[in-house]
Amino acid sequence: MLDPVPTQRIEGVVVAALAVVVIVAAGYAWWWLLALFLIFDLSMIGYLRGPHAGAFCYNLVHSYALPALLGAVAVAFAAFRDPIDWLGILAIAWVFHIAVDRALGYGLKTTEGFEHTHLGRIGKAKRSTP
Repeated sequence: MLDPVPTQRIEGVVVAALAVVVIVAAGYAWWWLLALFLIFDLSMIGYLRGPHAGAFCYNLVHSYALPALLGAVAVAFAAFRDPIDWLGILAIAWVFHIAVDRALGYGLKTTEGFEHTHLGRIGKAKRSTP
């Protein structure tokens, strides 16, 4: 049986690679993915209000639902109206960010604190686990 944590980490690598292929195939520079990478981590500002607000903000931005919706809007505009290129670039960069995070072991957060994720503990919490 497959262990879900390594499986999700491998899935992250595959999705990140696909994002690179998609952005290059669409005619955009690959470096857009790196230029926009840290924008999505601004969601960690929610932790200034505590672990519950922090986990909510972080998880909202670090799930695939919103970038998928944004990508669908970008595709719809491209199909039925004038394309809005930056929407597509942002959606792909967002997916890339989430995928790289998952590949590195940064999962969705629990309300216990930033270092507690659905993929296990990270940072100091991981080092202090026996």
